[in-house]
Formats: sequence, structure tokens, C-alpha cells
Amino acid sequence: RLGLERADTAEKALTVIIDLLEKYGQGGNCTESQMVFTYHNSFLIADRKEAWVLETSGKYWAAEKVEGGVRNISNQLSITTKIDREHPELKEYAKSKGWWDGEKEFDFAAAYSYVNTARMTTSRSRYCEGYKLLNKHKGSITSEIMMEILRDKESGINMEGGFMTTGSMVSVLPQDPNLPCVHFFTGTPDPAR
Repeated sequence: RLGLERADTAEKALTVIIDLLEKYGQGGNCTESQMVFTYHNSFLIADRKEAWVLETSGKYWAAEKVEGGVRNISNQLSITTKIDREHPELKEYAKSKGWWDGEKEFDFAAAYSYVNTARMTTSRSRYCEGYKLLNKHKGSITSEIMMEILRDKESGINMEGGFMTTGSMVSVLPQDPNLPCVHFFTGTPDPAR
């Protein structure tokens, strides 16, 4: 929200979020129940001309400029070796922890998470299922198709059970500045409705 308030481009919003992350960090309980559950955040940041993915691990972060095609985020790190901006100590910290040997190509997701990055797009995870659904419609994605994807319960994108999806948003950002941007938000606790 602060990125939207303080920036007029996706890259400037990325910088706002990075500055806030470095100044204040992140944390706090992610549930309203007594159960303690925390995680680090990922962001899709887009304007009419460009899009970025920002993924975090504590105060460390990596950002990838989306150059085309489709891109999604979910409950795991997905930035691997294509890193366009990064925390200045990202690699040195990973090296000091023994997560990266400093020799092979640096892979953010491999170094900062337990996920096997070679299996990220082949497993049955929410990330993988979202990737498959987006690629199925690549080149012809409409707002209606995005809504259909975000309603999908079988893939786990629209979660049920202990952790539930409580809202979804679809934005249409035409490159032509004369056309209005349109944003759709769910109005119920279940995006399938």
C-alpha cells in the first residue's frame, strides 16, 4: 500500500518497499488465532509499462524484472538466477551461512529456502499449479480467465481448510495511457463466489 501511495512507477514502488524493508524489517503473526505462524513476503509489482517480482528472506531480498510471458508467486521463493536487483549483502550472507559456495551460479531460491528449485515447476505446489494454468492461457489471458484461475480450488490456488484464501484481485493495466486501469476485488470471503 505504501508503494502505491509513494511511487508512480513499478520500479519506484519496488524501491519504496525495499527501503521500508531495510529500515523496519518484517515480521508479525500471519494468523488471527493463537497459533504462531510467520513467513517472509513476495510481491508482484506492476504498472502500465513494466512488472517486477520482489521476494524476501528476513532483511535480504532479490528482485526480478519481468521481461515477458507469464509470472506468478506463491508460498515459496521463485527467483532463481535471474536477479536484476538485490540486497547488497545477499550473496555474502548466503556464503557465510554455507548456503552457497561462491563458485557456482548464485540461485536465490536454492540458497534461501529448502525448496529444490529444479522441481519448483513440476511439483503439485500452488506455485506450480498457478504456473501451469497461466501458461495454458499464455497470450490470451483476459480478466475473466484470471478470475477463473484465482477461483480454482483443485489447484490449491483458492485454498480451503486451515489456511483459507480470503480475497483476490485482478488488475487490467492497458499500456495506452488514454485507457483506464480497471481493478476487480472479491467482495466475499471466498473468491469462488
